[in-house]
Amino acid sequence: MSDRVQELLKNLNRRNFEALYCKTRDEVHAAIMDRIPESATVGFSGSQTLEQLEIVEMLQSRGNNVLDQYDPKLSSDESLRIRRLSIQADCYLCSANAVSMQGELVFLSAYGHRTAGIAAGKRVIVICGSNKIVETREAAIKRAREHAAPLNVKRLHWDAPCAKDGTCRQDVCFSPDYIRMCCQMLILESEVDPERLTVIIAGEDLGL
Repeated sequence: MSDRVQELLKNLNRRNFEALYCKTRDEVHAAIMDRIPESATVGFSGSQTLEQLEIVEMLQSRGNNVLDQYDPKLSSDESLRIRRLSIQADCYLCSANAVSMQGELVFLSAYGHRTAGIAAGKRVIVICGSNKIVETREAAIKRAREHAAPLNVKRLHWDAPCAKDGTCRQDVCFSPDYIRMCCQMLILESEVDPERLTVIIAGEDLGL
């Protein structure tokens, strides 16, 4: 583990987050499984990191009740119902768009279910690839707006100005002309309950 990662973990801990470093994907899997009982219901937000880790499939195979809003058999109304239920699950899984070296976590959301699950979930686990670590809070916001959001817009084939050249145009990016990715921004600065939120820093690049 590098000195930089050690410093980040220290700063996350002082903000009352449980923070740990996992060098390999197997270590990430083990850390998540250790923190989620087999009897727990699990909600999650859309995340390329979670997809790359295949953690949702692992939890389903183990027997956890995973509230999967992306099940292709669901209608739009049913998917929305599952998203709302996910916020109340025993555990909520997600990834950050960026984390500052000071330990601040930045998340963007279009519809708000993601930010609600992270802010108010009973037990939250955030997985963050090494590529998402930046120096400052300002750099974390910039990464979320100007790197992660445009890539997600392109991935989902949404019509937003940033899809064209990666430039954030929050001054004009409003409905009904555009579908905006960053309608809500959540910045986690600290926690009251030291057992509510875990941050796993992965030893490889994950997600966008």
